[in-house]
Amino acid sequence: MNRLFIRSQLQRFLEEDLGTGDITTELVCSEETVRAVIKAKSDGILAGLPFVQELFLMLGGVYVRPCVSEGSEFKRGDTLIELEGRADQILMGERLALNILQSLSGIATRTREFVKALEGTGVKILDTRKTTPGYRFFEKYAVRVGGGKNHRFALYDMVLIKDNHKRVAGEVEEVIRRIKEKVSPAYKIEVEVESLEELDKVLTLGVDIVMLDNFSPEEVKEAVKLVKERAEVEVSGNITLENVKEYAVEGVNYISSGSIIYGASWCDLSLKVL
Repeated sequence: MNRLFIRSQLQRFLEEDLGTGDITTELVCSEETVRAVIKAKSDGILAGLPFVQELFLMLGGVYVRPCVSEGSEFKRGDTLIELEGRADQILMGERLALNILQSLSGIATRTREFVKALEGTGVKILDTRKTTPGYRFFEKYAVRVGGGKNHRFALYDMVLIKDNHKRVAGEVEEVIRRIKEKVSPAYKIEVEVESLEELDKVLTLGVDIVMLDNFSPEEVKEAVKLVKERAEVEVSGNITLENVKEYAVEGVNYISSGSIIYGASWCDLSLKVL
């Protein structure tokens, strides 16, 4: 991870919360040394620890001792982190530290549920670009902590031809022709298909990945037979924890679900001065 980038993001978060300063803490606290703990009030998978350590290093005067390692399970009542240092610095970082840990642990926890549901199938769970603006790096990091994989990070790192591209440019053959004329072979080309008929056409055009969008499990089985390993297969659309295994048929490489991020509930944590 790029530490300078992380620091710049954390600084932005701090400026949002602190503004011109923490009025209450500055009036109540001076430089007393205190001990505090971050405890779990629900079960989950811990994610965000490196960012909290960096945060308190930036604030200064706070020692952070993890009691649970990144990516590990925790139970309600567990002490996750022990803090020792200046009271004002701990209190100024309290809410940001908790927000990071609660949100990222929630995503890691939900992702781990999907990963467990797919155990033994060989299918990888992917995230999407349905992320909180300005928080994508952190949310996609949490997916990896939970055992999932990142799809493209942003629009610049792979070619993904979706329905609206085809509506603008016309036939899918024309879209792929334009792209292959200009893009480096280093970039993979993925095409979203909406029917078995369109899939059959796309497979003759030499693409790397086909995305089966909003197919039923039965249609996915038929699609895999049609692909015959001529491309990798991704399944997407209306994927839930309850139905994800139905889509993990032999021949499917990836299942993508934006809900592992936007559908994740924050884990409930608290920070208490001892």
